[in-house]
Parts: sequence; structure tokens; C-alpha cells
Amino acid sequence: MDSVDDPALHQQRSWDANVDAWTRSVRDHRIPSRRAGTDRAVVDATLQSTARRVLDLGCGEGWLARALAARGIEVVGIDASARLIAAAKALGGATFTAITYDQLMRTDHLQPFDAVVANFALLDEDVDTPLRAARARLRSRGTLIVQTVHPWIARGDRPYEDGWRVETFAGFGEGFREPMPWYFRTLSSWAAAIADAGFRVDRWNEPMHPDTGMPLSLLISASRVDDAPRG
Repeated sequence: MDSVDDPALHQQRSWDANVDAWTRSVRDHRIPSRRAGTDRAVVDATLQSTARRVLDLGCGEGWLARALAARGIEVVGIDASARLIAAAKALGGATFTAITYDQLMRTDHLQPFDAVVANFALLDEDVDTPLRAARARLRSRGTLIVQTVHPWIARGDRPYEDGWRVETFAGFGEGFREPMPWYFRTLSSWAAAIADAGFRVDRWNEPMHPDTGMPLSLLISASRVDDAPRG
């Protein structure tokens, strides 16, 4: 990427700059891939886990937490952006708190969860911290659900290798003020990261576009391995 900034810091600045535009895009259903099936896919995957208590990791403006809570699930949504959490709290529907993944690893005030869901929320080069934090907050044999961009589609015409990319939010609606760095991962990179954090992948799902038949996303369901190191 071209920015001389630390990509992770630039990413956080982008979220804070784009809170209003992002909130409108999500709540007005302006993002085509979400309308085509990614929203439904992550809700269905969470319901299939039969979890009664869920942590929404990187909850943004809170749509998923509200959708699950409306189905009788107890949900806590966390996000590093205090402005996004403020937007989530304004609409309510679940419990929301501003906390970073590092803080989540160290906190001891949250009771264990049956499932942790990260819906397009693992965008940094460091996924080990949030994945290990998720594992620490899960009950024994709890479920991790990760939805992310499909590597074979998201690579575009770039080499199929891990590395920083830039999201311009084109097609998401008006008002986005700053592009966002995000970290592209290959399928094997995702598999290694999840295993290294102490999980066993149970299912790899590829929600498909109903019209084109092309993958909309990669959806991973994994179980906490109870004898894995927490390192």
C-alpha cells in the first residue's frame, strides 16, 4: 500500500472518519454483497451453532448483535471504535462496549460465551491477538465463526499472497471520507492462523451469489481445542 502510516493506525482512523457513512450504508442496505447473502449467511451459521450467549467481535454499528438478540440470543458487541459503539448504543437491541482486542485478552469481567462471531472484523495483519482473545472468552468446546472476503475473489488481479490492500468503499454509498487499509490472507494463511490460535476448523462454507454463482465470502466455523496452548 502507498500510505507511510502504520496500516493498523490508518485503519482505525478510517473507521472513525467513516462512522456516519458506514452506519448509513449498513442500515440502508446499500452494500450489494450483504444484500446478496453474507448477512443471512453469518446469522444462519450462528443460529446453527445453537449458542445462547454470543460475543460479536468487531461489532461496528451493531446490526449483527441486534439481529441475533431479536432471535432470543444474549449478545455482547465489542469494537475498538468508540464512535461506532456510540452508533450501536443509539439504536440499542444488545449490550455494546468499546474495547480493543488487546484489552479483550486481558479483561476478566466478561462471562464465558458459547460462540464468538467475527463478521468481516479481522482486517489487520495481526489476527493472532483477536483469535486468542476469542478463545479465552469461549466456554469449553465453544464455537468460533469467522466470515471474511473470499480469497480467490478478493485477490482481483493481484498475486495470491498475504499482504496489505486498500478498500475505497466504492459502491457502498456516499460520504466515505477516507480509504481503509486491510490485510489480505490466502486460504492456507487463514487455516494456519486459526489452528495456531487453538481452534479446529469444523466447516469451510462459501456463500454463493444467487445470480452469478460466484462466492460472496468465506465462512469458517471452528471449535475451541481445549488442550491447545494459550501462549
